[in-house]
Amino acid sequence: MIKVIEAEQRSEAWFTARAGLLTGSRASDAFAKLKSGGEAASRRDYKLQLAVERLTGKPIESGFINAEMQRGIDVEPLARSRYEAASGNLVRQTGFVIGDNPHTGCSLDGDIDEFAGILELKCPKSTTHVRYVEAGELPADYRLQVTHNLWVTGAQWCDFCSFDDRLPAGLDWFMVRVYAKDLDISGYAAEAARFLAEVSVEVEKLTSLRTAA
Repeated sequence: MIKVIEAEQRSEAWFTARAGLLTGSRASDAFAKLKSGGEAASRRDYKLQLAVERLTGKPIESGFINAEMQRGIDVEPLARSRYEAASGNLVRQTGFVIGDNPHTGCSLDGDIDEFAGILELKCPKSTTHVRYVEAGELPADYRLQVTHNLWVTGAQWCDFCSFDDRLPAGLDWFMVRVYAKDLDISGYAAEAARFLAEVSVEVEKLTSLRTAA
């Protein structure tokens, strides 16, 4: 049974809820590999971050937001309204969702019909948005995040949308529906389990070092 924590995104309570949990926005770090097959530095760093957060119960994330990110935050309500108008779906907003595995969670831009579907909204810079429109498919950069969020929520589909109100009508909106059945959810779950097991090992190592000291 998933658990919904009602906390405004990027609030102190939201960061605390995420502490020590594998989240969709960091899935690419958890799965990162070198071309040689070895462990990437981003994966190793994220693993240690989660281990420390589990031990302390406190988030390490700084919450830094640059100008482009802030614009995305400001425009997101417009994008959500645009989605509702385009799809006819009513969107529920939740703060943070914890999965059946208590060490996993995700922040959604919305869900539809009690997690029958979920929403992923992006409000990127114009050149990035136009690339999405031209490609007409789920961007590869977000495949792991969407897979993670579908896995955690058990939703059947995700509507991935990109919005840029600086562009003319016809180019300002992009939407594609991704179905869980078309993704390797079980393979993702197995890889996530391996990563989380390694985090647990790191927690044990740090605990033993503290005990020895």
